Amino acid sequence: MSKDPLLQPYQLKHLTLRNRIIMTSHEPAYPQDGMPKERYRAYHVERAKGGVAMTMTAGSAAVSKDSPPVFNNLLVYKDEVVPWMKDMTDAIHEQGAAVMIQLTHLGRRTRWDKGYWLPVVSPSHKREAAHRAFPKKMEDWDVERIIKDYADAAERMKAGGMDGIELQAYGHLMDQFWSPLTNDLDGPYGGSMDNRLQFTFDVLREVRKRVGPDFIVGMRYTADEDMEGGLTKEDGLTISQRLKDCGMIDFLNVIRGHIDTDAALTDVIPIQGMSNSPHLDFAGDIRAATNFPTFHAAKIPDVATARHAIASGKVDMVGMTRAHITDPHIVRKIIENREDDIRPCVGANYCLDRIYQGGSAYCIHNAATGRELDMPHRLAPAQTRKKVVIIGTGPAGLEAARVAGERGHDVVVFEAADRPGGQILLTAQSERRKEMISIIEWRMNQCAQHDVTFRFNTWAEADTVQAENPDVVIVATGGLPDTEVLSRGNDLVVSSWDIISGDVKPGSNVLVFDDAGDHAGLQAADHIAQTGAKVEIMTPDRSFAPEVMAMNLVPYMRSMQKLDVTFTVTYRLEAVEKDGNQLVAHVGSDYGGGSKQRKVDQVVINHGTIPLDDLYFDLKPLSSNHGEVSHDQLITGGPQSVVRNSDGSFQLFRIGDAVSARNTHAAIYDALRLLKDI
Repeated sequence: MSKDPLLQPYQLKHLTLRNRIIMTSHEPAYPQDGMPKERYRAYHVERAKGGVAMTMTAGSAAVSKDSPPVFNNLLVYKDEVVPWMKDMTDAIHEQGAAVMIQLTHLGRRTRWDKGYWLPVVSPSHKREAAHRAFPKKMEDWDVERIIKDYADAAERMKAGGMDGIELQAYGHLMDQFWSPLTNDLDGPYGGSMDNRLQFTFDVLREVRKRVGPDFIVGMRYTADEDMEGGLTKEDGLTISQRLKDCGMIDFLNVIRGHIDTDAALTDVIPIQGMSNSPHLDFAGDIRAATNFPTFHAAKIPDVATARHAIASGKVDMVGMTRAHITDPHIVRKIIENREDDIRPCVGANYCLDRIYQGGSAYCIHNAATGRELDMPHRLAPAQTRKKVVIIGTGPAGLEAARVAGERGHDVVVFEAADRPGGQILLTAQSERRKEMISIIEWRMNQCAQHDVTFRFNTWAEADTVQAENPDVVIVATGGLPDTEVLSRGNDLVVSSWDIISGDVKPGSNVLVFDDAGDHAGLQAADHIAQTGAKVEIMTPDRSFAPEVMAMNLVPYMRSMQKLDVTFTVTYRLEAVEKDGNQLVAHVGSDYGGGSKQRKVDQVVINHGTIPLDDLYFDLKPLSSNHGEVSHDQLITGGPQSVVRNSDGSFQLFRIGDAVSARNTHAAIYDALRLLKDI
């Protein structure tokens, strides 16, 4: 038996967990009609196949009609959820993993204009900043019906085959009762801590009546709100002990912080550039004080940190949730002594940020996650070995090389630069985003295992490609910054890339015009501001950097607000002209609000990229398909069969930004879904 601390079984009440790694409760926003149907099931089953001890679904499932999810989530107040749950739990159990679900009432952490348009309820009228709804202060009958709703939902989950449930108490209704900041009620549910905890214990008693003593019930909760006037660590220790002593809880799942603003949420669930495992010692303090089964997850992205968490006795089960979004087979690779093959979570938080904008969770560099019904996590060998030539070593080109190599093709990759990376090299220039380089390093390691040939410092032309006698050619040459956006003065501006790369020195009074709204604009602005320059970021949109999304925006704001950067929305840069050694920026508005001028010494444009596609068009008439992609075959997962030139000796495709300016995930998805069928 392995001596690895992570691979030791753990006995939780009657349930034997096969190792110490779990996926904590989270919602990837895959439900259909509020039900865990095929896509939802496939996602969790894949992680069970990968060896995780337990997968915890739904962050969090709604127990009441007046707790409408603000993004796509499970609706466990409906009886129809039971058979769907049974299908999912049976499939997960068949793979040897346990499965639980997190239940909640959101309280004020939702909106009244969702679902059935019922009033938001909370123990006070105080609004949550993130979701903006002013809640109704709860009445006695609200408390009674919600307690019943929790119990009804728990009973449904037991009927659906769940191994247990977890009640959510950080930022949701339960700890809105706990916190003196959000509870204005008079007794019996307000005032003293005993009274503020009463709702939780009433819920637990009713739940236990329904599910019995043998069903596992846990609590994921904040043991320190880390905000003035909120629950302190001392309060958290008291609450933890009372949860243990009540006799109705089987495990504690510890969180530190609060989640009512984007900034606070990002501290609870840190992203790239922030410290790994920032709350692990805190969770260890809770476990030491209670001597009770304790779980924890918060940016534990790598096996070494997880192993330390268990070996040191800080926690009993360690959550590697985003890590499993990136690679569902972490445990299997540990068992097989293949830790170097684990696809690393780079902390980009593309997964969570998409959810909070109403999308589905996708990993920035594993395009199969969330697409398990259509996209493979493990690639099958190709029936016929082909010669595949790829031009470009950005994320698109390297994913194409990895997939083709893993499928057994003979792969040659050309790169004009002296090292791989493409735009990721620019992104990783920022200290906060340097983890992104792992996207490149992991793929280079995988390519090395499959004998992919790289030819760096080589500018590929049509003759270069043809000399390889390819069967398939993939153009992944990316793009170059587009700064031709003004009516005049385009020759007077520089690009965000110029600044990030260091090719152009920042000015002292700089206007950054950003209508792409992605990381490059903010990264350039932050870099300039760090030099002490005066910086204004301007966008024609009603909000800046919409492609960066909420949690990723937080570190930028923390940096640039300290540097007094000015943010200007709803204004468009129209022209630039010289005025001595200064530049005059002419500014207008799509709203017709008149014109303005700015006098600066540098103008930076962030307007996406133009495809670097000359080679593609040189090769197009020589190819059998003239570069055409059958969208139907691409979508349904069939091999590409378009023939437009019977004399063509190779198929030609372009992917990533060589097609159009998009993002890293799109580039990688292009490569996976095309190359998996070649």
